Order: sequence, then structure tokens, then C-alpha cells
Amino acid sequence: MALPDSRLDRDTGDTIVSVKNLKKYYPVGRGLFRRQHALLHAVDDISFEVARGEVLGLVGESGCGKTTTGRMLVRLTNPTSGSIIVDQTDVSSISGADMGPFRQKVQMIFQDPYESLDPRMTIFDIVSEPLNVNHIGNLEQREERVAEMLTRVGLAPPATFMFRFPHELSGGQRQRVAIARALVVNPTFVVADEPTSMLDVSIRTGVMKLLTELREDFGISYLYITHDLAVARYLCDRIAVMYLGKIVEIAGSEEVIRNPLHPYARALISAVPVPDPAIARPVPNVRGGVSKPINPHPRCRFYERCPVAQKVCQDSDHPELREVEGNHFAACHLL
Repeated sequence: MALPDSRLDRDTGDTIVSVKNLKKYYPVGRGLFRRQHALLHAVDDISFEVARGEVLGLVGESGCGKTTTGRMLVRLTNPTSGSIIVDQTDVSSISGADMGPFRQKVQMIFQDPYESLDPRMTIFDIVSEPLNVNHIGNLEQREERVAEMLTRVGLAPPATFMFRFPHELSGGQRQRVAIARALVVNPTFVVADEPTSMLDVSIRTGVMKLLTELREDFGISYLYITHDLAVARYLCDRIAVMYLGKIVEIAGSEEVIRNPLHPYARALISAVPVPDPAIARPVPNVRGGVSKPINPHPRCRFYERCPVAQKVCQDSDHPELREVEGNHFAACHLL
């Protein structure tokens, strides 16, 4: 299957992440006196690329496999099969001592900053931990680096925050600490798993602006996982739409928002509220059925909910992601 290209112009070797035929299956229904008889297809044969310096948004409803994909890219979850190349490193084959250099290249920002920060550690200990684990610098150099990163993420003066604990900070400040911890080792690729969804609307913009500035300053590439299309449109160069373990559409952000091709992408766009009381909010055009991720039928995953499904959709396997228009990829038999 051909990989969708980034909309960014790049030469050979400018791809920082290349994912091919990635799968993650979880056994279910296994008990003490019975064998496994079913598999949950959390991620099922997806392929995509992220260019150096690019932000790729991964959007979709809860349970579609977004977070599982991100966790596999940073090797917090092992894939069932498939290939993950990050900065010319085969992620699926590394282990042991080789994980150290890999962890310096790839970091993750988690959804809930309070859950991902150890409440018994000070802010200095939290942010400096990646430096300690990777044996980077001495104590004085680590203190200087932590102070630099806290200042860069907007926690200044750093001396005010260094020796406080997470519960003494606001939600936005905790998320900035999590961002500082992820970037303190100068990674080249960051998986951001809905880093603004747990924050008040009033402070989301500040965190999104910070992520954009850090991308420009440090040349970081992001896989930005979100269910919020407005956030994806603001932050991302391209958007990949995911449904029940499959990527069903990839294109430039504005192209996906203004010209969605896949029926599921169109349903997502139609569900976004219109900020004008004079305009009637469109009703998402979907049927009532829902496909199950456990031992799914080989046909199109969106068949049960698709408003335009035809016999070919029922009788054929799930369609491959293919280029429908210039650099606009979709997985639909009817396109």
C-alpha cells in the first residue's frame, strides 16, 4: 500500500517517522479454564508518515485507537506486527541499552498532567528525571537546564516553581511542567496525547500557542492526538482521521475541514457546533449501527453507520487508503 506523502516539500531522508502496516491486537474473553477466543483490533493495519518539523493530527472518536497508536510509537506499548521507523531507528526491534538513545529522541506528553506527574516529587525532580536517567550533565548543569526549560514553557521565575509539588500548581501549570519534562532532553519527535483536553477552555489557547512556538524554536515534529477538530485545524499541517483501528482519510488540515471525502470525516465535520445562533446546526448524517472492534467483519469498518453504503461495501474487504485527489487520501469504495 502506498504511503500518503506529507504536504510539506521534503527531500529523501526528510521523513522522521514512517509507519507501515501497524497492528495492535488484544486478546479478550480469556479466563482461567477457557482459551482465548477473540481479539480486539485496537489498531489494524495503518500506514502513515510524518515529515521533519511537521505536525500530524490524529483525530477520531474515543476508542478508535489513537492513543494506542501513539503509545506504540514511543514503545510504551509493543505492536502486534508492523514497522515503525523513527529518525532512521527501527523502533520495533530495539531493546535494553538501545532504549536510552531512543528515549532521548522520542518523548510523550500525556493527556492528564496530574496523573502523569509523581505527586511525591518536586517540579525540579520531575523535569530533571529524564536527564538523570540518561546520565546527561552534572547537578549544576541539570539545574541550569531545568531552569531554562521552565522559563521557556512560561513558568518564570523558575526558582518560584522548582521546589513546589504538582498539587500546588494549576492544571495549566502542571501541563507546562509535563511539556518541559518531555522537551528537556531535546527530542526530535513528540507524541502529544490530547494535552489540552483536561484544561479549562480559557487556558487551552496558551498551551497550544506554546506548543507551536516550541515546534518553531526546536524543530520538533509532533503526532498530535485529539478529538477536537478545531484544535487540530489550528495546530496541525495535516490531519489523519481514524475510525475503529483504521485510518480512513489523510490530507492537509484545511483540505480535510473544507472538503472531507470519507463519510465518517463528513460526519465529524457536521457535528462541530456553528458559533452563530442564526445558522442552524447540521445534523450528522450517520446510521444507528456501530461496528465492533472485537473480531471485526472484514468489510468496511464504517459500513453499519455509513449513510451511503452500497452492496459493494458489504461484499468487499475494507478498502485501502488511496489517493483520491492531489495528496488527499481516503479509504472508501465509492470514491
